[in-house]
Amino acid sequence: RIFSFLDVVTLCRCAQVSRAWNVLALDGSNWQRIDLFDFQRDIEGRVVENISKRCGGFLRKLSLRGCLGVGDNALRTFAQNCRNIEVLNLNGCTKITDATCTSLSKFCSKLRHLDLASCTSITNLSLKALSEGCPLLEQLIISWCDQVTKDGIQALVRGCGGLRALSLKGCTQREILPGVTVPCFPLQQITDDGLITICRGCHKLQSLCASGCSNITDAILNALGQNCPRLR
Repeated sequence: RIFSFLDVVTLCRCAQVSRAWNVLALDGSNWQRIDLFDFQRDIEGRVVENISKRCGGFLRKLSLRGCLGVGDNALRTFAQNCRNIEVLNLNGCTKITDATCTSLSKFCSKLRHLDLASCTSITNLSLKALSEGCPLLEQLIISWCDQVTKDGIQALVRGCGGLRALSLKGCTQREILPGVTVPCFPLQQITDDGLITICRGCHKLQSLCASGCSNITDAILNALGQNCPRLR
């Protein structure tokens, strides 16, 4: 129980004390929340694979933010082993592609929060996969994933009606749709149709930022009133 309160570094140090402590410190139940940002330069695919095998179904939250050495193969192994993952941060993992989201869709149905910011190889195929396999998704960050278009967003909301936060900052495709809590930046191409699609698909919507969207009209207020009773 004491070991369950320790961070990753301390657990690894404790594991070196003795054989008995090694067994206790490396028990998967102690590794439910892992943040590897401080070790991003040293993290390669095999490290993620080993962690996933050690933690298995215990792991609930993992941050690989900035881990440039992690790719699709490692994350497929991770998804297969850690099927209870709920929060996954892949911000800046530029090696990953749509294959990673396909793996998450296939094995990680409990995923609720996913950060794919700056994963520039992500396309509409990823959003379609998440829509099909991750129905509990509440928060998705795809900022600077500039290959995503309206087709991907529409596919996403069809399967993820519980979506509460969607960040699309830096998604420069002309026909992209804004989502929940979109950062405030000009999107001159956004129209009523796009926002109404979001309202009809995401009834749990709590906040919406459409700052700078000069082409929308009162129709979006009607859609919000009819479809989004939880709006704050």
